[in-house]
Amino acid sequence: MATLRDLWSRTEAFLAKLFRREPPAPGRFETGGKGSFRGFLAVAPWILPQRDYLVYVPKGHSTWRRSPLVVLIHGCKQTPEDIAAGTRIAKLADELGCLVLLPRQKDGANAWGCWNWFDRGTARGWGEAAIVAAQIKTVRQAYRIDKRRVFVAGMSSGGSLAAILGVRRPDLVAGTFIHSGIACGAASSPLTALTVTSKGADTDVVQIGTDARAAADPSSLPVPLMAIQGSLDSVVPPINAVQLVRQYLALNAHPAATSGPSAELPPSDRAATTTTGDGRQVTTREWTSGSRLVARHVLIDGLGHAWSGGDDQYPYNDAHGPDATTLLGAFVRSALQ
Repeated sequence: MATLRDLWSRTEAFLAKLFRREPPAPGRFETGGKGSFRGFLAVAPWILPQRDYLVYVPKGHSTWRRSPLVVLIHGCKQTPEDIAAGTRIAKLADELGCLVLLPRQKDGANAWGCWNWFDRGTARGWGEAAIVAAQIKTVRQAYRIDKRRVFVAGMSSGGSLAAILGVRRPDLVAGTFIHSGIACGAASSPLTALTVTSKGADTDVVQIGTDARAAADPSSLPVPLMAIQGSLDSVVPPINAVQLVRQYLALNAHPAATSGPSAELPPSDRAATTTTGDGRQVTTREWTSGSRLVARHVLIDGLGHAWSGGDDQYPYNDAHGPDATTLLGAFVRSALQ
């Protein structure tokens, strides 16, 4: 009888804990690291193919249900801590109930702390793209992530790496949010990377999107794109966002992919211009397939090379609206419906 009483006591204690209404656990950052045998770089072959990362676990997170994941990749001369603070991503994660994976570039892999989007292997889905893909799989398993709800976002070189993941790994990615980034495979070699950054691709990025579609499992597509671009960005000028849109239209087989001059946005299915409270004009264009978003292009008048609506105490953030983090949240919410 003593054994039965002990068992009942333990059951009562478990049920009381399970149904007790306690304040939700606060959000927290946790550290980790992961590598890939495919992660070596041609531009820095001496660097081991492993990168550390942060994971933000949101307020009240429970492993009883599978959660979405946002992968947020920092830009040049930034750290995961910088982009997390500047974008206020933890607040959004708490609201959405999603986890956030923040990869960290390794010292020595790039002189400016950039991600090597121009490395040929990375542009094909190996290199640093393979390393972040391995991190996604590790975090997905460790935190019970819904593998159908993984969204990749990034700023500048981080946005360029996010673009590669969307094109090369649609099996892992449900959508891409790219702020001031560059299309997958835009540079024909590392030697042309600076020219490509300032003037646009020296490759056929639309064909790269078309070829990636042919190689992908059709069930993994579409991978919708949201591209945020500042009109005054002299580091990554607006031509790059145009090419991103065209590449993702091709990836997702939208008929507008090849229409019109390649340096201009093709005719959109919807377009609207609004003005923020602080006087900035924002032009949004969308391409859809039925009721599904294929690509959204947001051009922000007067914005330079900075995260729109960010905390300008941190580098590469502009406090003026619109708030790109809010736009990211809306993009993720729409895909979760």
